[in-house]
Amino acid sequence: MSEQGTKARRRLAEQLAAQKAAEAKRRRQAWAGGFAGIAVVAVLITVFVIVGQRGGDDAPEQVAGSPSAPADAPAEPGAPGAPPAPQLPEGADPALGTKPNVTGGEGELTKLTVTPLIEGTGPAVTTGQSITTNYVGVLFANGEQFDSSWDRGQPATFPIGVGQVIEGWDKGLVGVKVGSRVQLDIPAEQAYGTDGAGGRPAGPLRFVVDILAAQ
Repeated sequence: MSEQGTKARRRLAEQLAAQKAAEAKRRRQAWAGGFAGIAVVAVLITVFVIVGQRGGDDAPEQVAGSPSAPADAPAEPGAPGAPPAPQLPEGADPALGTKPNVTGGEGELTKLTVTPLIEGTGPAVTTGQSITTNYVGVLFANGEQFDSSWDRGQPATFPIGVGQVIEGWDKGLVGVKVGSRVQLDIPAEQAYGTDGAGGRPAGPLRFVVDILAAQ
């Protein structure tokens, strides 16, 4: 073979090798670009997940840190988050729609005392009837609240005068007119006693009771 033909073949081989090298380089660049794109997407997904988790973690902290209303300052009926206003008897004083502020008493309580706060215009409660009430109960000595139907958002219904409730209620509420609000100052022996057995409040008690219905 002539020297000229050998040179031509050599140049052709070099060109083919250069083309293959260029194609291989392009393929490597394409793969690298693809991997880079995948990496960017993965980073973005990770960022969104972390941000989402942090956003979800913040909500319980804000709720847990929200102050709650004190027992003697309930939300107004009808306000967001407030319990529904009680169903009042026809012609009842609108004040029965608001939880009363009940404080403690003074001195030594030796007998059951019933003090009318709002005079109702309905029929008088009789022994054996089931009455529906809203009430607040506090310790007579210091006014510390231990029970309230207002805070549960649900009036309480029970038979009266037949031993189903404490003696102070049985004796203090019979004869009270529907639509009334009364204060019951009850000595320990007509309430839960003096030892607080079963986690019940011990000593003399004070209740403010609204009579909403009787039947």
